[in-house]
Amino acid sequence: MAEHSVTVENTLQTLLTDKKYSTIRDILVTMNPADIAAVFAGVESDKLPLLFRLLPKELAAESFVEMESEEQESLIKGISDKELRQVMDELYVDDAVDIVEEMPANVVQRILAQADPEMRKEINEILQYPEDSAGSVMTTEYVKLTPDMTVGDAILRIRRTGVDKETIYTCYVLQNRLLVGTVSVKSLLLAPSDLQTIDSIMESNLITVTTHTDQEEVARMMSKYNLLAIPVVDGDNRMVGIVTFDDAMDVVEEETTEDMEIMAGMTPSDKTYLRSSPFDLFLHRIPWLSLLMISATFTGMIISNFEKALAAMTCLAAFIPMLMDTGGNSGSQSSVTVIRALSLGELEFSDLGKVIWKEIRTALICGACLSVLCFAKVMLVDRLIMGNDEVSIMVAVVVGLTLAVTVLCAKLVGCTLPMLAKKLGFDPAVMASPFITTIVDALSLLVYFGIATALLKL
Repeated sequence: MAEHSVTVENTLQTLLTDKKYSTIRDILVTMNPADIAAVFAGVESDKLPLLFRLLPKELAAESFVEMESEEQESLIKGISDKELRQVMDELYVDDAVDIVEEMPANVVQRILAQADPEMRKEINEILQYPEDSAGSVMTTEYVKLTPDMTVGDAILRIRRTGVDKETIYTCYVLQNRLLVGTVSVKSLLLAPSDLQTIDSIMESNLITVTTHTDQEEVARMMSKYNLLAIPVVDGDNRMVGIVTFDDAMDVVEEETTEDMEIMAGMTPSDKTYLRSSPFDLFLHRIPWLSLLMISATFTGMIISNFEKALAAMTCLAAFIPMLMDTGGNSGSQSSVTVIRALSLGELEFSDLGKVIWKEIRTALICGACLSVLCFAKVMLVDRLIMGNDEVSIMVAVVVGLTLAVTVLCAKLVGCTLPMLAKKLGFDPAVMASPFITTIVDALSLLVYFGIATALLKL
């Protein structure tokens, strides 16, 4: 797809130079809005308004929604108020809200000035909801029906008003603004009679969310119940909007990206990688790097406290990296598994006992297996192949036993910290690989030197 965009972009550049605008239009109208936005991303900002004006009004608005905020801002500055008004007239409310949230204040003022009063009112209402809530990602454009309406009247209303709605597949049955049911277009079309009333075919077993429900929970519910849209109600069960499937997909992508960045030890960024400058990346990475570097001081302090033990048997130092790495990897496996289960709603804090018991059993099996392999490796490689006479059977026992205990400790830390973080209201992803690895490194050293001191009489 990237290669295709580059090819189209080069073709458009050539056609622009030759001023063959009709040919450019013929190419663009055959493309998907998302593909047009991808091509526009590589076009010089001063050429964007010209290309944008070649698009039919509806296609122009759809392509505008798909563009990155930087291109949107550049384009808004390059088009007239009349052109901006035409774009705003074609936008759905939730798309307009997304654009407003990304723009600087002076651009927002211009956007709102060109929006019609009704849209401006709806945008301002949605912006008042908490960030990352269902209210902040919903749209207020949906098909409304009443229980006493006939099937024929409902189909007629869809024909008259559906063109301005984001989705018409599911219609919402309201009585005095209260949501009492839903009915699909399929049910309407397959109804035995056009005179049948809506209340006789509507689905009254409703799945709803409130305006303050977390957007990630909304996306999870839509996935669980296979919904194309989910109604959003207020505290009195009055319907205020819907969250559509495409918005839920955007939420999933944003939340997954954020979790991956946090788990990798970075603060989340709103910019894509190619749009982030080296200084942007520095700002997002340096806080965690600094924290982890300082926290690693504890491992240095532990090693310093056991300098005499290391001096008495220097071969012990050779096994420290293996023990720390294995412990870190074991902890990361557990933490990632638990974090993912928490994000999918599979685990609650009340399941902590079950999780710990399962991880203990897993750790015992993994630890026993790794311990045997480690003992064989130490005796075969370190003693026989490398010829290190200082490596005795007792040293191999110490290393193998340490490995087993380290795996157990690492898995317990890896499974409990994310659940504790969730309970305290923090993002469980914070307790991922970098953070847990630092804790496990310190634990593995304490276990190693404790066992070595006891068994080797150091």
